[in-house]
Amino acid sequence: MSRDLPIFELEAELVRTVGKSRRFVLTAPTGSGKSTQVPQMLVDHGLAGDGEVVILQPRRIAARLLAARVARERKARLGGEVGYQVRFENVTSRDTRIAYVTEGILLRRMMTDPGLTGVGAIIFDEFHERHLYGDLTLGMALQLQQLLRPDLLLGVMSATLETGPLLRHLGGCPVLRAEGRLYPVEIRHVEKTPDPARCPPWQAAADALADLLEEGIPGDVLIFMPGAYEINRTIQAVQALPAARGFAVLPLHGELPVEAQDAAVAPAGSRRKVVVATNVAETSLTIEGVRIVIDSGLARMARFDAWRGINTLLVESISRASADQRAGRAGRTAPGVCVRLWSEREHAGRPAAELPEVRRLDLSEAVLLLKASGVGPVREFPWLDAPEAKALSRAETLLDDLGATEGLDGPITELGRRMAFFPLHPRYSRMLLAAEGFGCVREAAWVAALTEGRSVLVRRTDSETEERRERALGEESESDFARLIRAWRHAGEANYDLEVCRRLGIHAQAARQAGAAADMFLRLAQRAGLRVGGGEADAGALARCMLTAFPDHVAKRVDGGTLRCQIVHGRRGVLDKESAVRGAPLVVAAEIREVEAGRGEIEVRLSQAAAIRVEWLQELFPRHFSRSVRVAWDSAAKRVTGEEEWLYHDLPLESRRLDRPPEEEAARLLAEEANKGKLVLQGWNHAVEQWVLRVNFLAHACPDLELPEIGPAEREHLVRQLCRGAVSYKEIKDRPMLPILLSWLTGSQRGLVEKHAPERIDLPNGKKAKIVYAAGAPPHIAVRIQELYGVNDTPKIAMGRVPLQVHILAPSQRPVQITQDLRGFWRDAYPKVKQELQRKYPRHEWR
Repeated sequence: MSRDLPIFELEAELVRTVGKSRRFVLTAPTGSGKSTQVPQMLVDHGLAGDGEVVILQPRRIAARLLAARVARERKARLGGEVGYQVRFENVTSRDTRIAYVTEGILLRRMMTDPGLTGVGAIIFDEFHERHLYGDLTLGMALQLQQLLRPDLLLGVMSATLETGPLLRHLGGCPVLRAEGRLYPVEIRHVEKTPDPARCPPWQAAADALADLLEEGIPGDVLIFMPGAYEINRTIQAVQALPAARGFAVLPLHGELPVEAQDAAVAPAGSRRKVVVATNVAETSLTIEGVRIVIDSGLARMARFDAWRGINTLLVESISRASADQRAGRAGRTAPGVCVRLWSEREHAGRPAAELPEVRRLDLSEAVLLLKASGVGPVREFPWLDAPEAKALSRAETLLDDLGATEGLDGPITELGRRMAFFPLHPRYSRMLLAAEGFGCVREAAWVAALTEGRSVLVRRTDSETEERRERALGEESESDFARLIRAWRHAGEANYDLEVCRRLGIHAQAARQAGAAADMFLRLAQRAGLRVGGGEADAGALARCMLTAFPDHVAKRVDGGTLRCQIVHGRRGVLDKESAVRGAPLVVAAEIREVEAGRGEIEVRLSQAAAIRVEWLQELFPRHFSRSVRVAWDSAAKRVTGEEEWLYHDLPLESRRLDRPPEEEAARLLAEEANKGKLVLQGWNHAVEQWVLRVNFLAHACPDLELPEIGPAEREHLVRQLCRGAVSYKEIKDRPMLPILLSWLTGSQRGLVEKHAPERIDLPNGKKAKIVYAAGAPPHIAVRIQELYGVNDTPKIAMGRVPLQVHILAPSQRPVQITQDLRGFWRDAYPKVKQELQRKYPRHEWR
């Protein structure tokens, strides 16, 4: 071990800091030695006690290579004092004190051992990459330290990290900084970003390397490409360069065998070396001798794929921060050059840093793991960056659909606990668990592999290719997957030969990737103790298996004449016209994607589908079934109609017409039509309206009587009572309304209305007068003058508080005066009125 590394300048400060605080943040550039030396410092100075130092690494290859290097430095056997653990591989033992592990490994260990027995320190390395599992593990580790393990040491390390938000999250812990010793690196951008269709990135990289070699720039070369396919094409292009003849051209990515990974990072001796790598070489790993970096500017980024409802890897442009990390690889041992295969103008428009995974991934697996670990409400978890509410809701809905939780944000089910032990997206863990019961674990692994990546079959091939495909693969009527599986097998049997695959419209690389994924799924199934059958499963078993993974992708054809579908959770779409199940009334689709349908319109299209049956849904998801009765108003027949529906979630599957709709719903619809004035109720006559006005008048005039007013809402309620038990206008047209209206008040309240807001009033002269009530006007009586003789004072109602308005009529019944002051009328107006009316009506009595 060389003590010339910059990190050793911080050793004394690290010892002092950890002696006072059980949390620290360390920033140091790539190549400073932090990933290999800090864990050793913690062990050698006893800063982790007798416990294990666990270093979280974002990538498997880095975890393995770092562990191997530290083991060599300590002259220890790998798997002894120093070890590593990644998915499918555990090279540790009881003696291990320094363990490099990938982020998901420690998170799953916390599920089974919440106290992390035997762990003295957790170091989060390369934390700036902000992987979702790193964020989750940090949150759980902080809770563990606060509640159970105050002795637990937590350290966060990174080459480039904005420490402000992290320090607030950690509660203001100490920050240690180490300076790097990089040589200057000349950054070159191409004048114009190449068009991938004309000049793919591997060819652009080979052309750039040819130019650099012609300049005579020395040293080894590191070329960054997004994935294995692009790496292989780049190697072919570099090996074709005359100037690179004799170079050792090596790939470096996580799927390579261990020997190939070691060869890429080991010195090449006297030969110049070209390493073509994914972003695994961006941080953590050191490849000695590199003085030339050629950067495609691309990486496969984990992102939620709404088409398939899973997380997937998409090729995207890297951020400026990642580009700087890559460029720094050229200046580790001497001045270097970095050629970026994109323009300087495009570089300025790139984001400063990658968006944290918590903001761009499907969170269903993370939420499932949190619930399996006993974490309380997910929204209250100590997130460094809180996920969007929409993303959390989507994850909770999916887990509920899969049966992993009891309702939205509910507790985890026993099935959910079994699913959580698979290091897979919950869709696939659910599929593999279900497959054993259907006897098709092997086929389920194939289906999972074929849905995980891009389609094995090329879409929209020419007629000649389609004919060859039909002859070679046959037709299928129950599932698109039987054909996909045959295509995948055909490609494998041809050793993924490009020409053989092209003739049948098969993506050779997609088929190869599906094969690797299928092997992984099968290994997981076997590790979980699932029985992997040897026989062929029928299409029905496969379809049901797929249904368990995609219960939210169930769709029902709208009608037999089109491919239009209703989809669970209120969506609509169109079944792919090339689907083998385009004649099925009910399907489940592994892929639901948005495509441009012309004129700027977006169409939701379903593909990779299988025909399913209603009884399968009832068998697999009984709690998501419900019965619903839908009522509607038939304006032509003037009646309420009813239909009973069986729903899967909100998707109607079966329906039947009801002879008699539900009483309450029928009454509601009838009342709505009546209250709109579209149905004339003969029973709501003048007498009913007058009663309403009398009640409202008295309630307003005498509030101390505490009578309830009859407003618009009360009217609607009363009409609904009238409609109760009826389904048609004919049944309510002549129903009497007054009895219902009278029942609105108690007997004593009705007595108050009759007494203080009477229908008629007795006049002092023995006559009776009918009172007319009106909205917005005082109540009045209309009486001929002769019938008012002897009535000197204005009659009053409402406990004597409201004088009636008197319409004084001539013998012709026409009003000659309207007044609320009868005494004044007799005194002031009557003599003149009498003189005029006596002349017109001499036969009538005039006093």
